[in-house]
Amino acid sequence: MSENNYPKLHNATWPGVVGKGSDDGEPFIEFDEMLDLTCAAEVDGAKFDGVDIFLFPPHFNIDGNDDDIKNLADKVQGRGLDIGSVVAPVWGPTNGGAAMGDETERKNFLDQIRKSCHVASELRKMGARPNGFVRIDSSSSVSEWNKNPEASTKLIAKTFQEACDIAAGYGETLAAEGEICWGGMHSWKKMVELFELVDRPNLGFQADMAHTLLFTMGYNAPEDRLLPENFDWNDQETFHKAYTIMTDALRPWSVDFHIAQNDATVFGSGSHDKTGRHCLADDSNGKLNITREAGYWMRENGEVNKRFRSTCWDGCMFENSVMRQPSTWNNILAAMVDVRKAHGWYEAE
Repeated sequence: MSENNYPKLHNATWPGVVGKGSDDGEPFIEFDEMLDLTCAAEVDGAKFDGVDIFLFPPHFNIDGNDDDIKNLADKVQGRGLDIGSVVAPVWGPTNGGAAMGDETERKNFLDQIRKSCHVASELRKMGARPNGFVRIDSSSSVSEWNKNPEASTKLIAKTFQEACDIAAGYGETLAAEGEICWGGMHSWKKMVELFELVDRPNLGFQADMAHTLLFTMGYNAPEDRLLPENFDWNDQETFHKAYTIMTDALRPWSVDFHIAQNDATVFGSGSHDKTGRHCLADDSNGKLNITREAGYWMRENGEVNKRFRSTCWDGCMFENSVMRQPSTWNNILAAMVDVRKAHGWYEAE
């Protein structure tokens, strides 16, 4: 039997942007350099198949024109890569707004969704984007959400419903990424509640291994924690019971998947709020057995579920010096290859 060639293995370009560029942060790493670092990685003949992209300056101007979209496609395809999921810049500093905000904020949020879906659909038409989703979040703080949880979640759901209607007009599906820093999306239970309220076929969950690990620990939502305080990470039986509860609840909604490592602490840099600390694939403090835990998302009842046509490595807020080391990307690629060998499948192409 031929070696597994699905899911396709993508690198993220946003680690060159997220947590960078502010007065107290490191400078951005330009888009071209992120592509070159991706292309340079190789493990036993395997290479990255594509990239997932943040539609955010300096990597991309969401308010540009169709020539800018064509230039983006040419840059990526010219390096033999595909484009997968794209991240919509829905936050206030990028002319966006909170999904649970006032009328102006919600309008700005939805305008960014519309622009992002246009870019995504044009990339698809150009043949540069064979699969992938438009990634969103609530762009709302947990502290603001906590002022009126029920009303806040209902308003986020209403905004997401309107966003889904916009996306449907472009033939796109939205992928909502839960993180402990996003109000209404900061726990596994709250994510399920939100999906049930939205109830749209073109909204799914973007499961990130680093962020979802913190769901089990109850960061920002202690009422939803699955692991006890001061948990002993040597107690793998308790961990896997908790991890199973979470993945069983969120897997049915999952459409997109980020392979990642986490040391069970929180971290923020630049203007980015504290969220799950992404670690290098071989970090000795990492709490995830990447290959094993990926199987909780990529298998059901022991069988490969083929939910994800591509999967992406998410490694936000690494220092630039680390990101510029070839070993960083080779180790990450090796971890992803192991996941595909264990939980992927083969298709003739």
